[in-house]
Amino acid sequence: MLRKILIANRGEIAVRIIRACKEMGIETVAIFSTADHRGLHVDLADEAICVGSARVQDSYLNMNNILSAAVATGCDAIHPGFGFLSENSTFAALTEELGLKFIGPKGTVIDHMGNKSKAREMMIEAGIPVVPGSDGLVQTIKQGKEIASQIGYPVLVKASAGGGGRGMRIIRNEEEFADLFQTAKLEAKMAFGDDSMYLEKFIENPRHIEFQILADQFGNVIHLFDRDCSVQRRNQKVIEEAPSPVLDAKTRDKMGEIAVRAAKTVGYENAGTIEFLLDKHHNFYFIEMNTRIQVEHPITEMITGIDLIKEQIKIASGQPLAFKQVDVKISGHAMECRINAENPSQNFKPSPGQIVTLNIPSGLGVRVDTSVYQGYHIPPFYDSMVGKLIVHGLDRQEAIAKMKRSLEELVVEGIETNIDFQYAIMEHPKFIENDYDTSFIQKHMHELEVI
Repeated sequence: MLRKILIANRGEIAVRIIRACKEMGIETVAIFSTADHRGLHVDLADEAICVGSARVQDSYLNMNNILSAAVATGCDAIHPGFGFLSENSTFAALTEELGLKFIGPKGTVIDHMGNKSKAREMMIEAGIPVVPGSDGLVQTIKQGKEIASQIGYPVLVKASAGGGGRGMRIIRNEEEFADLFQTAKLEAKMAFGDDSMYLEKFIENPRHIEFQILADQFGNVIHLFDRDCSVQRRNQKVIEEAPSPVLDAKTRDKMGEIAVRAAKTVGYENAGTIEFLLDKHHNFYFIEMNTRIQVEHPITEMITGIDLIKEQIKIASGQPLAFKQVDVKISGHAMECRINAENPSQNFKPSPGQIVTLNIPSGLGVRVDTSVYQGYHIPPFYDSMVGKLIVHGLDRQEAIAKMKRSLEELVVEGIETNIDFQYAIMEHPKFIENDYDTSFIQKHMHELEVI
């Protein structure tokens, strides 16, 4: 078993990892920027070390400082969490070169699956259904227009190195192709330092379904069922639920089998997520693989009873999976609301500042993953997520009722939040009736606005 782990992250995911390590008897080292010196993860870890200034480039993206901190504190592994360097193949490779264990897949696998066009090519070769589109990178506007005319508009131009909705544009006709293609390329270059693009048929109003997988070092791969992440705003997930209320047993089994095959195809190791789009006819298509733990992993933990962070650490320690596919069962229904410091009535403007009053809901089946506390000052330099409110019920109806009750109890004063916005979604008839897709917020924003 690993002895000492450096957590190369901040906020609630750093706290989440530290808690798992404590329960496993593993020492932890937290890193922090000068803006995060009062962070909860700093207090909870056995040791903490400053790695730079508030700018992410100087701290949480500073590979040299982070690796130096790991070596200086005698760590034998690094857990990257999500975001920041979690899907950076160079960071993974450098970690291994120093004799430390990177808690995640190999750098080569991150490279293959992190490059969306390369991942697409590999899935096609493995016989896994993908959205119709370009065979590889689109080098010119002329080439892109030719492909678009073949597969039919609307099309989606996507950054090969992209994620989180950046470097992505929907193009609905040939007249707007050039401008939107160039805009997406520029955004990709600024966000990822890589402006290579590819093209896909745009699936109108799909459901976004993802499957959690676990893979050990001995070739054993299983899935932990599905999550529905279709409630999104500008390609950013807002609410997730598990299992997806739109899948029947036959489709779920087929998608799970394909998710496992996809992971085996690339020789995957550790926790990962295979993401699909599901159209209105229940045809599904692979879109990408996330080679890290996901923000929404708690809802999978709630319906399976399996601690994904602990499993990541066990796999990295060289242990085989302790269970087989037949052992994993779905129990009840879980939901997660991402609570953000933002103002929905002002186009979701970020709202950093000090939390003057905080009340955390509790009760059977209620979980809050957060790193904030009363008096904590949310810095303006990082993601606006305050925490995640997670509930588990016997069925979807109970989960919705429990989430509404918990949102009512959740009090965060001193900053603006999206709590009321999330409550409005829980009360919306279309959401209650499971009649929604990825365009839900866009279509119903006027009904969800909080005055």
